[in-house]
Amino acid sequence: MAGSDEMVGEIHQLAHYEIHQEAIERVKAAIHKFVGYVRSNEPGTLRYDVWQGQEHPTRFVHIFIFRDQSAHNQHSASAKVKKFVDVLYPECLAPVEFIDYQKIASKSTL
Repeated sequence: MAGSDEMVGEIHQLAHYEIHQEAIERVKAAIHKFVGYVRSNEPGTLRYDVWQGQEHPTRFVHIFIFRDQSAHNQHSASAKVKKFVDVLYPECLAPVEFIDYQKIASKSTL
């Protein structure tokens, strides 16, 4: 049964990538700036978390939930996304992989 608490039309997505060791601090600074922008300016972005690997600090995962396709489109077309990827993409060891998911179960206290 697809998540009964999930709103119809939500987009659940992960992005993961690995960067060059020497770029960690620069990329983390860009992440903090970008997520601050998303938090303040994208009400349709319901969740945007970024996790860094503990054992492999060059690995990152972005977890996002968009209210609907319109919110996803707004996010993707943002000039701030372009500015962020201009910092990130040259530092990646391989292309960022984006994966869409469907929520099937959840327990959250957030």
